[in-house]
Amino acid sequence: MRAFATMAVLAAALALAPPAAAADPESGQKIFKTQCGACHAVAAGRNLVGPSQFGIVGRKSGSVEGFRYSAANKAANLTWDAATLDTYLTNPKAMIPGTTMTFAGIKSAEQRADVIAYLATLK
Repeated sequence: MRAFATMAVLAAALALAPPAAAADPESGQKIFKTQCGACHAVAAGRNLVGPSQFGIVGRKSGSVEGFRYSAANKAANLTWDAATLDTYLTNPKAMIPGTTMTFAGIKSAEQRADVIAYLATLK
C-alpha cells in the first residue's frame, strides 16, 4: 500500500510539472556564434579550424570533404544525431579521446539543446 501511495504522489507531481521547454534554434544560433563560430562555419564546403557544420545532423563523423581530421575523429565512427551531439557537446574530449578540438564543452543542457536545434536547421 505504501508503494502505491508513493507512486500516486509521483504521478501527481509529474502531471502538475510544467512541460519541458522546446529547444530554441534562434537561441542556439546565438550560442553557436559565440561559442563555436570562431572555429566552425555553417556554410556548405567552408571549413575553418574545424569542419563545416552544414548538414551535421545525420552525418557520419570525420566525413567532411577536404577537412583534415585527427585520427581519433576519423576512427570514431559516429552518426551525429541529437543524442550523440548532446553527449559530444557536453565534453568532446571525454567522448572522443584524442580529438584535437580544444573546446571544453557546453555545461548547460538547455543551451546544448538550443545549439542542436540550430544545427538541425542547417540543411
